[in-house]
Amino acid sequence: MSFVFRFAKRTYDLSSRTHVMGILNVTPDSFSDGGKYIEPDQAVARGLHMIDEGADFIDVGGESTRPKSTAYGEGAEPVSVEQELRRVLPVIEMLATQTDIPISIDTYKSEVAAKAIEAGATIVNDISGFQFDPQMPHVVARGGASAVLMHIKGTPKTMQQNPMYDDLLSEISSYLERGITLARQHNIGQIIIDPGIGFGKALKHNLSILKNLNYFSSLGCPILVGVSQKSFIGTILDQPAGKRTEGSLAAAVVSILHGAHIVRVHDVRETVSAVRIADAIQSAGDM
Repeated sequence: MSFVFRFAKRTYDLSSRTHVMGILNVTPDSFSDGGKYIEPDQAVARGLHMIDEGADFIDVGGESTRPKSTAYGEGAEPVSVEQELRRVLPVIEMLATQTDIPISIDTYKSEVAAKAIEAGATIVNDISGFQFDPQMPHVVARGGASAVLMHIKGTPKTMQQNPMYDDLLSEISSYLERGITLARQHNIGQIIIDPGIGFGKALKHNLSILKNLNYFSSLGCPILVGVSQKSFIGTILDQPAGKRTEGSLAAAVVSILHGAHIVRVHDVRETVSAVRIADAIQSAGDM
């Protein structure tokens, strides 16, 4: 299936190769890179550096979704719309004047999404898959943006408190299908789906999703996967956040071989190299 998507001045055939989305958290408390890019100039420099390393997208986030869990303690506290806007708007505005690489706003708040689109974002990455804020589909459609719809079970504060499923893959698929239906009802043409690794999933759930990622291809949308530096990798390797690059690369490659079109990552340079190898294997003809 071909997925040729237009993002402002850039056109990507998401089915032709794996694309890389660089994570730019402008937060003090994100689990992996919180506090590193609080100042707009630092954040913009980091974004441009990831582009130089080969990022196809930059995903800007102003609110941590670090969960309450054994690994992360009490988790991150929600922030107000005003605080989130203060964090993300200067960064999006500056990046939009310095690059035509598509900028994504990572938010579940329609007010933030609206202002971010005005500032230059062309993608809204909603961790709730349009389920938290009923105005979000309207805002995305009105702004002519693309949507990333992610699955989450619960809220960022509660999602890791003993998540349980009767039928993991079917439940995730049904949730994403509801978001897709909303998007199409609002005439949003470019929809990307994300099964939400680590968002309301135990270790066994994350592994099963990656092993069976092709299950979600029936939804007819490009698949984005975010495994970078996640706690399930730390659990397997007994490594803290920031020390999980090798495990993140392995998980990214597995996701590509099982159907991912976009990988969302902290370590862009290393991932770009791994992606090229995985793509070469995928496209090799049989002898």
